[in-house]
Amino acid sequence: PTGDSSMVLQAQEEIIEMKDVFSVKLKRRRFVGQKKGGTLLGITIFKCLNKEENKLTDCAIHLNNLSEDHCHSWFRHLKEILNGFQNRPKSLKVFVNPSSHKREATHVYYEQVAPLFKLADIKTDVTVTEYEGHALSVLKECELQAFDGCGRHYVPIYATMYVVVRDKVLFVLFLLCVGGDGSVSEVAHGLLLKAQIDAGKDTDYIPMPVRAPVPLGVIPAGTTNILAYTLYGIKHAVTATLHIVMGHIQPVDVCTFSTASKLLRFGFSAMFGFGARTLALAEKHRWMPSNQRKDFAFIKTLADLKPEECELSFLPLQIPQEDSHESDRITLLYLGSKDQWHKIQGHFLNVSIMAIPCLCSMAPRGLAPNTRLNNGSMALIVVQNTSRTEFIKHLKRYTSIKNQFNFPFVETYTVQEVKVQPRLRSGLDAKENTDLNAASAEGNYPWNIDGDLMKEASEVHVRVHPQLINLYG
Repeated sequence: PTGDSSMVLQAQEEIIEMKDVFSVKLKRRRFVGQKKGGTLLGITIFKCLNKEENKLTDCAIHLNNLSEDHCHSWFRHLKEILNGFQNRPKSLKVFVNPSSHKREATHVYYEQVAPLFKLADIKTDVTVTEYEGHALSVLKECELQAFDGCGRHYVPIYATMYVVVRDKVLFVLFLLCVGGDGSVSEVAHGLLLKAQIDAGKDTDYIPMPVRAPVPLGVIPAGTTNILAYTLYGIKHAVTATLHIVMGHIQPVDVCTFSTASKLLRFGFSAMFGFGARTLALAEKHRWMPSNQRKDFAFIKTLADLKPEECELSFLPLQIPQEDSHESDRITLLYLGSKDQWHKIQGHFLNVSIMAIPCLCSMAPRGLAPNTRLNNGSMALIVVQNTSRTEFIKHLKRYTSIKNQFNFPFVETYTVQEVKVQPRLRSGLDAKENTDLNAASAEGNYPWNIDGDLMKEASEVHVRVHPQLINLYG
């Protein structure tokens, strides 16, 4: 229609699949300062492109045409197709943790994430959290509702949600968290806890929790970003944003951590022993810069390496290990009935309980490479007492592609439930024994749950709940 025959001869055919397109706009020529109107030049299609391994980017394709009717017709039809993709969010409730990592979460959101949401015509309501637990308190005030259109209670992955913020009711379809692992864990816990309250569950005892009614998106803006790295295979804010914009949904397993009398929290992974004591020490030095604080805590805890005496009880789960290699040292217990509990008692340097692989840049295979996002199992990884030299060798393996479990003092199990009961160690001098007794009385056995510090003295019962939440990725 432009009448330029030379351009027609040079044109090459390109096929665009609409499932890769996330926005279409009318293209106009405007003068400086002009905000409306302008000469219509055609339409621009914005698509999601696989740039390299695991990394997504957006690109624009310009279709030129000077006919108003022709352009508007294409624009309407393409918008109708895009509106038909049900999993794509139309509105988001956004939590931004401004304290994450180098205090870069706010900059990441407004510079890299928000422009893509605007381009995709996604409405947002942003809460910049002001204190620990802020997101949780906001979520507790939410009124979650989900119906299938016929009035019956239903929980589809594109369920609706109402959020009350500053006395205004906002219609929100999906949740988004911009921050590190701790921030994401807080929002996921709040979302699931609110779902139990709305379902009339006793929040002190939840053997069968209901699923989260809305999906959760994660924008990495922390230090390790384990959950984001596991979902996207990379720490890249634009990639994470495009997964959300495109509506890529993954059902993910979640654990409950509870005592005999109460639910402690929902989470994806936990460490007891070295991993928890490192985090506890880092939290005591919040005045230090993030990276320095974590390096200091790691070195100090390694220098003061001590095992924890505890009793582990677990319920094995037999699942196919399709991806395991014969050279991997994997201990799987298939003794007797699958409902038979097994016990290990001794001194352990670290105990990891993980429902997801926990990938990050420092552990390319993952902290728990033998589990998956949604296979209904947890990896129980037990590091028995050994020398500091051998323990360091084990830790170094995480940074390589070698099997980090191929040591005589490391055992891994595929389980569905775990109970961890700390014990006071015998044979200590009076001062250490007194300190441990005081720690126990104060509930001071540290746990590292998704990068958040939790302290509990009594037995902790961990259960995995298959596909309890939908995450973008």
